[in-house]
Amino acid sequence: MKKLNCFTRSSSVATIVAVGAIFALGSGAAQAQTLKFANQGDALSMDPHSLNESFQLAFTGNVYEPLIGRGKKLEVVPLLATDWKQTAPTVWRFNLRKGVMFHDGTPFTADDVIFSYNRGKGEGSDVKTYVGQIKEIRKLDDHTIDIITTEPFPILPDVITNWYIMSKSWSEANKATQPVDKRKGTENTASFQANGTGPYRLRSRDPNIRTTLQRNARYWGKIEGNVQDVIFTPIGNSSTRVAALLSGEVDMMEPVPVQDIARISADKNLKVMQAPELRTIFLGMDQSRNELLSSSVKGKNPFKDKRVRQAFYQAIDVNAIQKVVMRGASAPTGLMIAPGINGFQPDMNKRLPFDVEASKKLLAEAGYPQGFEVGMNCPNDRYVNDEEICKAVAAMLAKTGVKVNLTAETKGSYFPKILSRNTSFYLLGWTPGSYDSHNPLFALMATPGEGGQGQFNLGSYSNAKIDSLTKSIATETDIKKRTSMIAEAMKMHQDDVGHIPLHQQALAWAMKRNVDLVQLADNYMFIKWVSIKQP
Repeated sequence: MKKLNCFTRSSSVATIVAVGAIFALGSGAAQAQTLKFANQGDALSMDPHSLNESFQLAFTGNVYEPLIGRGKKLEVVPLLATDWKQTAPTVWRFNLRKGVMFHDGTPFTADDVIFSYNRGKGEGSDVKTYVGQIKEIRKLDDHTIDIITTEPFPILPDVITNWYIMSKSWSEANKATQPVDKRKGTENTASFQANGTGPYRLRSRDPNIRTTLQRNARYWGKIEGNVQDVIFTPIGNSSTRVAALLSGEVDMMEPVPVQDIARISADKNLKVMQAPELRTIFLGMDQSRNELLSSSVKGKNPFKDKRVRQAFYQAIDVNAIQKVVMRGASAPTGLMIAPGINGFQPDMNKRLPFDVEASKKLLAEAGYPQGFEVGMNCPNDRYVNDEEICKAVAAMLAKTGVKVNLTAETKGSYFPKILSRNTSFYLLGWTPGSYDSHNPLFALMATPGEGGQGQFNLGSYSNAKIDSLTKSIATETDIKKRTSMIAEAMKMHQDDVGHIPLHQQALAWAMKRNVDLVQLADNYMFIKWVSIKQP
């Protein structure tokens, strides 16, 4: 395996992972157990290409697998590929694992990889950013492929860890050759059924009620934990979720409401795992339309004016949000990336000062001395205290004369709306799947274009210089030059107020004391590492 030292995981990521992980998995050989766990929202589909949302990818990542995955320290590890190397600047050769079976018993081959590539880049796919740099995949034999990138792309192994491989024959037989398109509300068999190669197989699916998994007896790899069956229940109400843990109805739940962390920690039968998360929570604004979808301003778009974007930024007191809404469980940020992401530079992590009077002045200069009305979209079951954050932002902006008409809704309706760019002002969170700055630059900040570029730049912010730098960052192998280009692009985005970064939220998982698992800084939970000790 060829390694590029300039892209090895930074010490800060290692520290985060060390803080957030429990490795007491010695009970793997113990009696098999059933794991019952809850989250505030459901995985919206079993289709691994339908939604690039971390909980859905984390859940389906127990059923499906990528060529390259992540280990307990977020390092890249071989999964469906045993090894890989560059044979030319734009060519990566992958040797595929032999003897792997999909859950229906069909063998895994190169044809499945090529099919999954075409599906992942196709119409309706939400994972285009993971395969956008790939030009084609050539089959050398059933277990050898060459991945050809459009240009040299040294971080390819880091980027494709969330691109899951599906069975070509199963997808064709079940009319699921195209991804479920959440933007259009389309469904197919892959949304409710699954056929992966992973350590757990889908047993039943009842959306928004319960999903069950069962251990894959023919799994090619080692399952370190002792979980045989999995029962997952989405519980949106925080109090009900906590009550389910306290009563023993579930063995594990997340996120823990920040106000309940101390109470759960004090229970001798329970424990709470807390650690920094690599997710950045931010606000986006429609900077594309000539008139906003939901605003009192007619005939023009206030967000096209940097002064308005800056006024919104400086009206938001992130320290108050940290103290009151998040109860200390967040780290205010001035960047769209978290500490631990490759390219993060602490000296750049500075926010514009909170200043209501400065905001009022900027709005007046832009032609809105009395403010204006604008609609805001927010999820209420995706991030930690997401609706409360949006309510706080609305209250703060009201002091400048801006009236925010907030629509808070479940992510099942929220994501299709904002992913279709049917929004004027929104809240979103982002964890770079590659743990590298190129990912948010390419997916969030670059002008929407081909191959997944700007796919999640939902306000269509655009700066041609950032687009050019993002392209250069993708191919640069000199770490000093690359870091400098990342800093330059991030500074441009800050100066433009392309988005409004708020904070990195903290992870908080709660579980029974007899549950041992690994908590990763990307908020993924792999059940193959979970063990439940006998009382």
